[in-house]
Amino acid sequence: MPALSLLLFWIIRFLCQDPYVAEREKMVREQIRARGVHDEATLRAMREVPRHLFVPESLQPVAYGDYPLPIGQGQTISQPYIVAYMTAVVEPQANFRVLEIGTGSGYQAAVLAEIVDSVYTIEIVKELAESAGERLQRLQYRNIVVKYGDGYAGWREHAPFDAIIVTAGAEEIPPPLFEQLREGGKMVIPVGSVHTAQSLLLVTKKNGKMTKTNLMPVRFVPFTREKESKNE
Repeated sequence: MPALSLLLFWIIRFLCQDPYVAEREKMVREQIRARGVHDEATLRAMREVPRHLFVPESLQPVAYGDYPLPIGQGQTISQPYIVAYMTAVVEPQANFRVLEIGTGSGYQAAVLAEIVDSVYTIEIVKELAESAGERLQRLQYRNIVVKYGDGYAGWREHAPFDAIIVTAGAEEIPPPLFEQLREGGKMVIPVGSVHTAQSLLLVTKKNGKMTKTNLMPVRFVPFTREKESKNE
């Protein structure tokens, strides 16, 4: 087989295995890079992770749209731009250990795992924790550890963390999370009442003290605590 024909054969085979390659490229180009996210590691991760496999099967055809989607249990997967922005703003590096609060479907964890050394992620909804763990294992993400539990307390056994990403709206910055952030580390977290617009904050630890930067208004599902989930 001539070299050109062989190359074409492999391109077609690859596209048939993953029919969403072009949609991911369009998503990165039009939704993410166009809005100012230029971190190459983040853009590469957004191209690599098959977002359609992190949403219900019925929603796979619209998985790369510019909006959040329901994933069950009253939770959502954030719109692609927000996932990329929150990833890029903590400036992830290959040697980083990252904590995520709010695993959801596992998509944000997978994006991080494409860049950093290890991801520890906590989900308070048991069904989501279990399904995300199975999904990530099936997709062969060996550097992600999923825990079912209350994310407010963080994961002290694996601290300090180089970065922390919180994907649920909290009414305050949980003190245990800030304590588990390494010196110089960054945390991105939506803060505010669920009844009003929340603010996405970038929190940096400098000389043991907290520096906060208001990034943008956002709306996330509420940060659920263990007592609250038991009372539902």
